[in-house]
Amino acid sequence: MSLGIVFLSEVFGTMMLTLLGCGVVANVALKGTKGNNAGFLMVTWGWGIAVFAGVFVAAKSGAHLNPAVTLGLLVNGKGEYAPDVAVTFGSTLTYFGGELLGAFLGAVVCWLAYKQHFDDEPLAANKLGTFSTGPAIRSTPWNLITEIIGTFVLVFVILTFGGTPSGLGPLAVALLVVGIGVSLGGPTGYAINPARDLGPRIAHAVLPIKGKGSSDWAYSWIPVVGPLVGGTLAGLVGLLVPGIMPALAG
Repeated sequence: MSLGIVFLSEVFGTMMLTLLGCGVVANVALKGTKGNNAGFLMVTWGWGIAVFAGVFVAAKSGAHLNPAVTLGLLVNGKGEYAPDVAVTFGSTLTYFGGELLGAFLGAVVCWLAYKQHFDDEPLAANKLGTFSTGPAIRSTPWNLITEIIGTFVLVFVILTFGGTPSGLGPLAVALLVVGIGVSLGGPTGYAINPARDLGPRIAHAVLPIKGKGSSDWAYSWIPVVGPLVGGTLAGLVGLLVPGIMPALAG
């Protein structure tokens, strides 16, 4: 498979992920929407369905949709990222680039869908929260630990049961993301995906959003570094305890 196809697959899959994921947050957070104040459970299910859709769209490339997943596969020593896609430096950068661009584009389309509600929303924090994550209690070490743990769960389960999200199955991955959200999402909003947070945060910074306020770049590195560390640890644990992986998979 050509890297061009891989790139476009990840772009469109991750775009669908963030369009629907950021969209459910917008529906809950922004003033005057039909889903306003529907609560965190609606957000977690919305993100799960967003993953479900994104995995289907990007199935050809293995539907990583997440640099932490790509990195976990790399560290775990996989020979292919997807059928006929060898693990190389070039393919790794292709996945990273497609995931980040797709996340950015999905957030832009979400803004277009909710443009009037963004204009009417009085709180800048609600607007930023539609695009990117933020902590309930701001504490750098603990916020980082939460993101590491959540992403470790995501990548370790993917490595154990499927190799890639598409191999694990769209519904299984969607339910896994819902489970992480309801169980571990409270402290930080569970980015568990560097592209999912950074791409939309860049969109927030560059879009002409009325009264948008700060993009909170001081926090922005945590939902990038935490998931990358969590994905790396998941890949390494899979190597360190190789006997566990087949047993769990069986």
